[in-house]
Amino acid sequence: MANLENALQELRSERKHAQLHVERLDRAISVIESLNGSGTSRHPNPPKRIISAASRRKMALAQKARWVKARKESQPATAAGSVYKKGHTMSASARRKIAAAQRARWAKIRAGNKKAA
Repeated sequence: MANLENALQELRSERKHAQLHVERLDRAISVIESLNGSGTSRHPNPPKRIISAASRRKMALAQKARWVKARKESQPATAAGSVYKKGHTMSASARRKIAAAQRARWAKIRAGNKKAA
């Protein structure tokens, strides 16, 4: 047990000396950086630009104008007032033919079900 306690005491003293050495190195680095003019600041992120409310308003108006211009250029020129095209309408005779074909399909299915039952 005495050996473990001695080893633990030695490790603690080595840690204390290492911490002191690191602190000395940090001080030396900060002195050299301050002489060089490239000292580290406490704020890692540089301050952001400060823009006045009037400038922000001008920027917003300019962006809105750009969007208006982009929308005008992207819209196709239509003579009529309607933007949407009318869908294709089916004639009455075509609808009758489709309905008759569908009735025939269902009749075939029902006839097959009656035979199976």
